[in-house]
Amino acid sequence: MTDLPLLSITIFLPAIGALLLLFLKDSMEQLQKMLALIVSALTFIVSLPLYFSFNSNTAAFQFEENYTWISAIGANYHVGIDGISLLMIMLTTFLGPLVVLSAWNAVHKSLKGFLISLLVLETGMLGVFASLDIFLFYIFWEAMLIPMYFVIGIWGGQRRVYAAVKFFIYTMVGSLLMMVAILFAYFYVGEQTGTYSFDYIHLRDFLMPVEIQKWLFLAFGLSFAIKVPMFPFHTWLPDAHVEAPTAGSVILAGVLLKMGTYGFLRFCLPMFPNATFIFAPLISILAVIGILYGAWVAMVQKDVKKLVAYSSVSHLGFVMLGIFSFTHQGMQGGLIQMVNHGLSTGALFLIVGMIYERRHTRMIEDFGGLARQIPIFTTFFMIVTLSSIGLPGLNGFVGEFLVLLGTFQTNVTLAVLATSGVIFAAVYMLWMFKRVMFGPITREENKRLTDLSKREVAVLVPIVVFIVWIGVYAQPFLGKMEKSVDSLLAQLKAKQTALVQPGNEIIGGGE
Repeated sequence: MTDLPLLSITIFLPAIGALLLLFLKDSMEQLQKMLALIVSALTFIVSLPLYFSFNSNTAAFQFEENYTWISAIGANYHVGIDGISLLMIMLTTFLGPLVVLSAWNAVHKSLKGFLISLLVLETGMLGVFASLDIFLFYIFWEAMLIPMYFVIGIWGGQRRVYAAVKFFIYTMVGSLLMMVAILFAYFYVGEQTGTYSFDYIHLRDFLMPVEIQKWLFLAFGLSFAIKVPMFPFHTWLPDAHVEAPTAGSVILAGVLLKMGTYGFLRFCLPMFPNATFIFAPLISILAVIGILYGAWVAMVQKDVKKLVAYSSVSHLGFVMLGIFSFTHQGMQGGLIQMVNHGLSTGALFLIVGMIYERRHTRMIEDFGGLARQIPIFTTFFMIVTLSSIGLPGLNGFVGEFLVLLGTFQTNVTLAVLATSGVIFAAVYMLWMFKRVMFGPITREENKRLTDLSKREVAVLVPIVVFIVWIGVYAQPFLGKMEKSVDSLLAQLKAKQTALVQPGNEIIGGGE
């Protein structure tokens, strides 16, 4: 097993499935769905050895593959994972088959194109989390933009084209700035060392002057901030979520948004450490604003899906706050909260999609009293709602508690303000749940609703299992990332205390 290129197989298996789908006739819809489900499930199965064979006692990259790709520019096919990327890989492969199952009866137009887009998107996301060559990372980063654009723009709601174009423009602007920064870093480090390479470790270990770090941090950071999205770059997200089909919303919330937070951890912090400390107060403040703003706006939404979309802005503010606390607990909390958000918010979008398929409305006022009519649906909805607000014993509590614990060590004021965001989350989620599920049934359509099918239960059960598992016993997940978090913090502290001139310019080049 160790001789197999497991990481590459995991990355490209969905793309191979997409290629196979091209050869199926448009009329063979059942076979198309079965093939997409089998390929995505097989991808998850193939990825399991990455988790179980992962050595938690080292921060080194594992399952590395490094092959010459474009020798003329020093670009290699270099992939590998550490504790920071492992859980993101596993979350992506875990959600893959569930997303396909969720769209089983929901997509009727150009089904083959939809399934191909989902599988290509999965390959792009996995490639982003596994790339250790920045040129390769950028290729995957841009590649996943195209299928997501199609998923929103073709299979979305009434304002799908507007939402897709807005998503594309926002993401593209950030990506172009990041490309300029990548090229600058490539040439600058090449001139200083005599080695022109896009290798991540080569660029990471070179300590640039602080002024250069500032500009590169801003370029990379803006791209990642848009993807998170952080306040005030969040305005594309509610439109994209509301207009995207259920499967698109799950992928967007579950994985795509984490590329922004992952980008900060993988690139901004270790490559531009001094700039990171300079901009950390600003980012922490914006994170807290995002927590409160997202919660307040969610509170007044009439559309359930838009409420969940704004809750993402709030929850991801906790992730950013934990990362930039520069504490062990805060960073671990931010990382586990990335997984928690993918599970809880992904499940919320699945649940909203299930009720929309039955009633063709998402307006809170159109519901009420559903608990008596569809008790199985209500049970799942209740568990996921409590998970989203951070009830002890469920996954959300673990991440938010660690983030707040880490933040309290560095900035009590921000921690107190962020804690109020937990209270607001309970207000808008429980109020929404009460209005949708309890009270009298006031509309005849709600009296005819059917409960969850076996397929829908099969989609939600695995997510609920992990929601409870992480809430009760998070160590199997926290333990995988511990050494990598410690290593990242050690790198930051070492580079922060590097020899500097009075003008705050780093002397020399390498670390």
